[in-house]
Amino acid sequence: MPTYVVTGSNRGIGLEIVRQLTQSPENTVLALVRNLSKDHSSLKSLASEKTHILECDTSSLSSIRDFAKTARSTLGDTKIDYVINNAGVNLSENNSSLQLAPDDLLDTIKTNVLGPAKLLEFLLQQGLLSENVRVQNMSSTLGSVQMSLSGLGRATGYSISKAALNMLNAHLATDLRKAGLKGAVVIVMCPGWVKTDMGGDGAMLSPEESVAGQLKVLQGLKDEDNGKFFNYRGENVPW
Repeated sequence: MPTYVVTGSNRGIGLEIVRQLTQSPENTVLALVRNLSKDHSSLKSLASEKTHILECDTSSLSSIRDFAKTARSTLGDTKIDYVINNAGVNLSENNSSLQLAPDDLLDTIKTNVLGPAKLLEFLLQQGLLSENVRVQNMSSTLGSVQMSLSGLGRATGYSISKAALNMLNAHLATDLRKAGLKGAVVIVMCPGWVKTDMGGDGAMLSPEESVAGQLKVLQGLKDEDNGKFFNYRGENVPW
């Protein structure tokens, strides 16, 4: 009976991940939202008896630390089998590398890079991660240096943050195993261009199709996949 942690679960891809996971009565899901005081009626409508809607603002170290403590009291001796670092921001979306807004860039990196790192760090400190934990860090082809050089490049701040996340993933792939999680597998995932608020009007891929593919990849990971960059179809994405 696997246990999942999903950040940014209140809308878009995160909400669809929770919807698909809660279809199985075997899954325990910790669905994380930035602020519990907001309206989360869509998320609550999906919740099963084994769904826990908890607060975790991935841009705030104190919030992430508090969540890890809450997760400990919520789960007891149960270990987390899957962590999906889905939460992310795309600030100054139209700015090129010649128009970077310093505060926006720093805030983007805080959420998209430091947030996933600290979430895993604090969950590890609480002894909550399974020895064979599977971690999916949500990236993008915009974080691929090779694809950016081919002309794909846009949303520079977001692109930079996802490239940094990809490097973080490479370090996590070795560091979690060094920390005693001998069977841990950590990947980065490109969900595709999905029809969400962040994806915008031009997106062609439905959340349902993207998430179904993502979960198939995540749940089928093997030891040799540690550190890799996949898309939702299970294909390798160039760095």
